[in-house]
Amino acid sequence: MSELDVTEEEIPQALDGQRVDRVVSLITGLSRSRAAIAVESGRVTINAKVVVKPSLRVATGDRLVVETTREGDRLEPDSTVEISVVYDDAHVIVVNKQAGLVVHPGAGTEAATLVHGLLARYPELGELRDLDDPPDRPGIVHRLDRGTSGLLVVARTAAAKESLARQLKQRTVSRQYLTLLSGHLEADSGVIDAPLGRSPRNPTIRSVVADGKPARTHYEVLERYTKPDLTLAGVRLETGRTHQIRAHFAAVGHLVTGDRQYGDEDALGLGRPFLHAGQLGFAHPENGEWRNFDASLPPELREPLDRLVASAD
Repeated sequence: MSELDVTEEEIPQALDGQRVDRVVSLITGLSRSRAAIAVESGRVTINAKVVVKPSLRVATGDRLVVETTREGDRLEPDSTVEISVVYDDAHVIVVNKQAGLVVHPGAGTEAATLVHGLLARYPELGELRDLDDPPDRPGIVHRLDRGTSGLLVVARTAAAKESLARQLKQRTVSRQYLTLLSGHLEADSGVIDAPLGRSPRNPTIRSVVADGKPARTHYEVLERYTKPDLTLAGVRLETGRTHQIRAHFAAVGHLVTGDRQYGDEDALGLGRPFLHAGQLGFAHPENGEWRNFDASLPPELREPLDRLVASAD
């Protein structure tokens, strides 16, 4: 967590009646937009009461307290990172992530992530980043694995991030995936309800463990293939644990095709897991209007799937 600096001031007569975001900007030296983010993030109090509206007017004698993060190593924007934006407005960005792109800096990957590319295209995220926790994930509310393609939503404001995070916690965000699994699932549809945690044998993967976090994966068989035996399935996440789809299906004996990390032999030569986040839905943070987004399979998954279909005819 970033270390905080605390600024305390009594509002002078000269600032009586001014908007709190303007006052925060004047007192701390923050930009006006970053001052507004500080307010929306709950890091500003007046007379010991948290302020959340940048438009609130201050009065002479009010005691203003502002918390800001200290400047550390900044994430540098990287315009070379390719980003496919499906939709954006003043509040959210919906991205169709390509396989191979890491969402944010972490162990083993410190540069050329989705976050670096977003900062180049949406520089205001840098101001959100200064007040973000953790600071290397500005606007990031959920992730996709490096090898997974498809849709994810990024918040452009503190208020949008709070709304989206709340929706994810309440499990009202709709996330649907398409995956190709080894073997044939016995049931045409079902739910895998099993807690997930780090594998005791391999800490880089997840497995079903008694003390893991609750995880529920809904699935529906869309097609079954032979030579090789594979199952195309639509998957809906009720929870969003790390590697959830990959770990849940591995636990029931059906590996995601191309997922060498979990042991699949990649008979189709995909070079990546056949896992695509094709549908995303959420209530827009500004007005609550439900928004749905779709992303078709990328060519590296569509073409081998078409060959399977053709061989079955």
